[in-house]
Amino acid sequence: MKTFKLENEPKIKSGFKTPEHYFDDFSEKVLQQLNGNEKEVKVIPFYKRKKILSLAAAVIIGMALMIPIVNNYKATSNDLDEAALETYLSYQSNLTQYDLIQKLDDSDIEKLNNDITLEDETIEDILSTSPNIEHLISEQY
Repeated sequence: MKTFKLENEPKIKSGFKTPEHYFDDFSEKVLQQLNGNEKEVKVIPFYKRKKILSLAAAVIIGMALMIPIVNNYKATSNDLDEAALETYLSYQSNLTQYDLIQKLDDSDIEKLNNDITLEDETIEDILSTSPNIEHLISEQY
């Protein structure tokens, strides 16, 4: 490879030139431009700023207060109440006890067996006040 020597190569002249006597009165020209072009600074009064801040604070507080309401609405709208479910099932004329039994799993039946704890006196009261004892007895067998 050929060695490069900066001193031996022809030098290229720069394309930039300063005009004659440019720096003689440069500082005076700059000071004239600074003093002559003073722009007015737009001042925002404090009372207008206060309105913007209070509006932003009101929006944030309003959104914060809406979060629990929205969460409560979503939670209650998707869940079924036990009483509502029981009344729905009791008023369905085409639904029998055998239909319900077929839909229950083994774990559901075990839960039902554990939950039913009636005393003898309670059973006697129910049977004595019920007008159709024969129907209740025949359902069990």
